[in-house]
Amino acid sequence: MKHLLFLTIFFTFCFSSSIEDIYKNALILEKGAQYKEAMLLYKKALDLQLSNQNNTKDKDNKKLEIAFENKNHEVETFSKMKSDFYTKKINKTNNAETNSTIKQIITGNFGLFPYRKNYLIPVSYDLKEKENRNQLETYFQFSIEKPISYDFFGLDESISTAYTQKSFWQTNKNSSPFRETNYSPEIFIQFPYKNSETVKGYKVSLIHESNGKNDLESRSWNRIYLESYLQLSNVFIIPRIWYRIPEKSQNDDNPDIYDYYGYGDLRLLYPYKKHTFELKLRNNLKLTQNNKGAAQLDWTFPLPEFMSTVNSYGFMQIFSGYGESLIDYDKEIHKIGFGIAFSR
Repeated sequence: MKHLLFLTIFFTFCFSSSIEDIYKNALILEKGAQYKEAMLLYKKALDLQLSNQNNTKDKDNKKLEIAFENKNHEVETFSKMKSDFYTKKINKTNNAETNSTIKQIITGNFGLFPYRKNYLIPVSYDLKEKENRNQLETYFQFSIEKPISYDFFGLDESISTAYTQKSFWQTNKNSSPFRETNYSPEIFIQFPYKNSETVKGYKVSLIHESNGKNDLESRSWNRIYLESYLQLSNVFIIPRIWYRIPEKSQNDDNPDIYDYYGYGDLRLLYPYKKHTFELKLRNNLKLTQNNKGAAQLDWTFPLPEFMSTVNSYGFMQIFSGYGESLIDYDKEIHKIGFGIAFSR
């Protein structure tokens, strides 16, 4: 009889996968006064139940991880879709270089990255009236970077080109004209700073900025600037100083631009959870009645879930001072706008 009970326990341990079956067998043993053997089965049933609960938790956690990854990799999924389309649908040639060119055309991957903020502000309001323009207008900024080289000089530096465009659109006027667009191509080199807990790196850049207009409305200047990156906890401090490359007086559209833009600016960036707060300050440092400058506050925040997409954020911008655009470099602007940012 003991041998039979032993075999019952053995087969129950080895082959029974149902907690209910194990529990029933334990009850049979208990009724037959085989308490020790019954306790072994009760223990097995309990262990199996705990194991199943842990597996369920692991599966749920895995589902959450997968959902999170899917939410944050929609762009990668879109890139994969285009790559799969090339792989599965496009007929290949006998030349590898030609195939590479076709793949580049299909996938559209040219290694471009966001540079400055990319945003659209459908509604902004200027508190001061200006001649020949509405106080309500739309404006947007488009900014991309193209890396050129990395570690060319053996200093872990990176060399890039970038292009930033900011356009002001009088959507409330007849025919909705663009009243001003500023174009800013630049080339720069960035170096990491290795011997400090606070200073993270610095950048040297050559930048051109103009509004593409002729005659009296033409504005442009060329600068070399030095920018540094500092971090104190979760506050980033980004000071920048610049030098304007001189122009011949007959070609200079804005000879007094230093009086309004000064010789540099300072950005303070504070990320907090899913929000970012960025304050940009500029001043000509003249301690007289000719003191002029500007302050700009940017706030990005999460959108409601029904509006949320990857890399899109609510955006508010407040500007007060001189130089919001080149055409207004010598005009005082006080403006607030609301929209959507597509990069931070």
